Amino acid sequence: MTDLWTDLLACVDLREQEGGPGPRYTGPNQRLPYHRLFGGQLLAQFARAASLACPGKTVKSLHALFPRAGRTDEPVDYQVERHHEGGTFATVTVVARQTSGVVATAAVSLHAFEEGLDRQGDLKVPEVPAAEHALALDLIPWDTRSLGGLDTPDAEPAEFDLWMRTPPVDPQLAPALTAYATDLTLIGTALRPLEGVTQNDSGTAFTSAVTSHSLWFHRPFRTDDWLLLRQHSPLLAHGRCFGRGDVITRDGSLVASFAQEALLRFRS
Repeated sequence: MTDLWTDLLACVDLREQEGGPGPRYTGPNQRLPYHRLFGGQLLAQFARAASLACPGKTVKSLHALFPRAGRTDEPVDYQVERHHEGGTFATVTVVARQTSGVVATAAVSLHAFEEGLDRQGDLKVPEVPAAEHALALDLIPWDTRSLGGLDTPDAEPAEFDLWMRTPPVDPQLAPALTAYATDLTLIGTALRPLEGVTQNDSGTAFTSAVTSHSLWFHRPFRTDDWLLLRQHSPLLAHGRCFGRGDVITRDGSLVASFAQEALLRFRS
């Protein structure tokens, strides 16, 4: 876990580059046995690029599109364009490029912390599952637990609760690390009602690829205490699936929400 964790931290340690009309950054890719860039890496780097371009503000929302698969053997160039930056809010777009062209784009809104009325509906949060319910997810290099799974061939509801906790880390990285994690299990959640099919059948029974992903960050939070990713997928139709989820602290505070659409084509 340590090597994968160190590798991910290096990916979000973006370096500023010269030569752009606005802020420009690059960072290394993850060293994973994966045939293309993991979308979670791009989401994490989008969040970091926007935050670095607008110091004093944190990401409020991020809406990403993935028009082209990225190459793992070439760094990604992140060009930030500021559309508005005031004392409280900022709006930017970030374009991720490789030599093949644009691999992803993101529209990002940022907000400086301010006090105000704070209320939410009641969220019933179960206890964190015991250690024997650890769930190994190859692309997430930190503690994950669940009472369910994404690899059962039985038909189950299109719902999935995943608990996660990173090693101790700077809370400024919370949006990037959480964005990374939210990209991994929504397609698997959409597949749960299909008997005899799991996410392990990708490339044989079906082809999948994330086409768009959105996140909203509601409150400051840390990732090195337990967070619940509560996910469900209400729709699978016309070669696509849709899913959404909430990120909740163990004391019931809603800190982020997310949604994703993905290509999901079944082979005849």
